[in-house]
Amino acid sequence: MIPALIATFLFAGSVIAASRSARLLGSQAANFWRILLAAVFLGGWAHTVGRGLGGGAFGLFFLSGVIGFGLGDYALFEALPRLGPRLSSLMINCLAAPFAALIEWLWLDTGLSLAQIFWGSVILAGVGLSLAPEGGGSGPPHRRLAGIGFGVVAGFGQGLGAVITRKAFALAAAAGEPVDGGTAAYQRILGGLAFVTLPYAWGLLRRRWRQAGEVPVHLPPDQQRRARAWVLANALAGPSVGVGFYQWALKTTPSGVVLPITAMTPLLVVPYTWLCEGDRPGWRSLAGAVAAVVGVIGLALFP
Repeated sequence: MIPALIATFLFAGSVIAASRSARLLGSQAANFWRILLAAVFLGGWAHTVGRGLGGGAFGLFFLSGVIGFGLGDYALFEALPRLGPRLSSLMINCLAAPFAALIEWLWLDTGLSLAQIFWGSVILAGVGLSLAPEGGGSGPPHRRLAGIGFGVVAGFGQGLGAVITRKAFALAAAAGEPVDGGTAAYQRILGGLAFVTLPYAWGLLRRRWRQAGEVPVHLPPDQQRRARAWVLANALAGPSVGVGFYQWALKTTPSGVVLPITAMTPLLVVPYTWLCEGDRPGWRSLAGAVAAVVGVIGLALFP
């Protein structure tokens, strides 16, 4: 239970680190460097005590990473500057659960029970209530709508990535080559790195073409140091150390205990954003967040 609690605090902290790094570097650059660092950290584990690229399900883990770490996190980093870390975290953490249940039903023919439909509806209602504009500070409508769109894509990417990961674990076990959590995370993040490298490289080329003959603009040294620190914190708290504690928790504790704990991540983000970002949520936003988290816990406990 303690590893699950640690993972939840790390996941909440990673959202703040992601928001800060995206603000300093830009969404695509912050996401690229965060995934690259995490790939280095996880690769150190996988190629020493793990299974490296082995396990018999590399293709599926890689595809899961393209969709989850790649598409999902790309959309998350685009949602962060538009919605802020609190609402972005709520969408990606809570929408992933009903998306995963729906995808399993459509793809793996895993029927939806009445309980799953009920708790999924609670999640959607809670997210909708939390996203409803409140007085002041809602920003331009088009910017907010774009953020909501990116948040939905992020939740879908996380949900589909999770289903493919389950399929990959089953395939590796059936082949007699079970894969540990760290190795699976490494093989997945390679897919995410492959996805985010192209738009990041394209963005760099476009800026160089536009600035041809001009003096390039660089961040001041103090901002560069802060940006590097936030990227490192995000890489460690999220896909590296955070995922490590999450996998440890699943290995030693039933998922029915672990998932309700990690589902609290969006609520832990609230005090973080209040203290670090000055984002004080209204009663409606808080009530919606609580309802969405309760729905995720219900899905985990009463499938």
